[in-house]
This record gives sequence, structure tokens and C-alpha cells, in this order.
Amino acid sequence: MVGVALMVISTIFFSMSDVATKVLAGLLPPVEIAWLRYVTFALILIPLALGSSRGAGLRSKRPRLQVMRGLGMVGSALLFTLGLPYLPIADATAIYFISPIVITALAIPLLGEKVGWRRWTAALIGLLGVLVVIRPGTGAFNVAALLPLLGATSWAGAAIATRMMSGTDRPMTTLAYSAAVGLAVLTMMVPFYWVTPSWWELALALAMGSLSTAGHGMVVVAYRHATASMVAPFSYVQLIWSGALGFVIFGAMPDGYTITGAVIIAASGLYTAYRERIRSSGRQQPASAMPRPAA
Repeated sequence: MVGVALMVISTIFFSMSDVATKVLAGLLPPVEIAWLRYVTFALILIPLALGSSRGAGLRSKRPRLQVMRGLGMVGSALLFTLGLPYLPIADATAIYFISPIVITALAIPLLGEKVGWRRWTAALIGLLGVLVVIRPGTGAFNVAALLPLLGATSWAGAAIATRMMSGTDRPMTTLAYSAAVGLAVLTMMVPFYWVTPSWWELALALAMGSLSTAGHGMVVVAYRHATASMVAPFSYVQLIWSGALGFVIFGAMPDGYTITGAVIIAASGLYTAYRERIRSSGRQQPASAMPRPAA
């Protein structure tokens, strides 16, 4: 329940960060926006990690997984930001939420979790919900919808890496590595897209990065308290915040297809969580077969 609660709270922070990103997307290049996010991310996390137990926050037992997670996160942030200038925030968020479906699939070979036919059916229904939102093959289809779709896949890889490291590295270490990896990648790219921001844009970027950092911190801790397939579906709560904030800030009311698709996606995710809970309560594993406990 702690993991679920943290995931739900993180969706509020992510939604507010996405709104700030959407505003900046009309003013600055997406690569620069992502870079500004990671500058804030690094300025907050790396000093904290250095000051944690004499720098122990930067020492990882799984550095390769940390780098993989960092690459997944920066890829997700960049791809999602690239799509925001062309998509309503509610649509982009709804499409992005195919990620728990991908996490469910990846949890089988990478985490050793068992996924039965009911959960696979729920995952396919969730995929149907994404298709309702993007409507491929129709005049309403926007090729930019593929960007949050790819971003969701990148985030799923980062989420799996997070779970694989559960109990081995501190949350501070995970966040610091993600900040450093993302900043390094984007710093190599941003000179080719640079536009000097105003003070107001810098202030908005600072808020964007701070909100995102807080959200990611909650996600890291959430995955230390519950399985990936249990926690991930509760990220669907962000659909509500994104739709509401998109209407209040941008006056963009989600259309019937977006609302229908979002409901289908959320329902599939919640059923997946329900099946995971039943499976976990009805299983008695020997100690050697239990997942690594959270530190």
C-alpha cells in the first residue's frame, strides 16, 4: 500500500511538470527543454548524493543497470517533450500510458514474474484503448502520437531496471545516476538547438525540473515497496490530472475518443493490479524463491 500511495502522489507532480513542459514547448526547442529539466534534476540530486554518507550516494553496486535506467529516462523525457507541441496534453498522456502494459510484458523475462492469461487479456484491452486515442488509419491520426508511444516504451525499460536494482542501491543513488546520465546525453545535443531563454522561461524550467525530480523520487521508492506489475497500473491516475489541468490551463477539452480510450486503458491497468493482488495472496513461496526484499 505504501508503494501504491507513493505512485499515486507522484502522478500529481508529473502532471504539473508536464503542464510546464507544454508551455515551454511553444517557446523553446524540445531538446533544450529536456536539458533544462535535467540541469535542475542534477543540481538537486547530485549535491545530495555527494553529501550522503560521505559520497556513498554515488557508489552503486549495479552501475550498468543504473546507466541503462538513466538512458531509458532521458529517452522517455525527450520523446514525450518532442510530441507535446503537436498533441493535447491529455492525448499525449493517454498514449504514454501504454508503458504499464510494456512493463507487464517485460516483467516476465527480466523479473521472472508470472503473467496469466487474464492479465494478458487486460494488457491487450489496454492496447486497444491506446488505438482508440490515436486512431491509426483515420484522418484524425497524428504521426506525432508515435513520439509519446516510443517514450512510453523507453520509460518501461527504465521502470524494469529500477525494479531489478531494488534492495541493492539507495534511491538517492538511483536518482543521482539518472540525473548524471541524462545531463551528459543532453549536454552533447543541446548546442545544436540552443535558444537563449528569458528569465521567466528559466523560472518555469526550474519549476518543471523540481516537480519532475520529486515525482521520480517517489517512483523509485514505490518500486522498493511493491512489484512492478502491482505498482505500475496506479500511474493511470495521472490521466485525470492531465485532463483537468489541460482544460484549465490550455482550454483543451479531451474529445470522446480520448476519454473512451483513457477509460479503457485505466480499466485494463486496474484489473491487472487486481489479478496481481489475487496471485500474490494465493501464493506461498519458499524463502529462496521470494523477490529480493527492499533495503
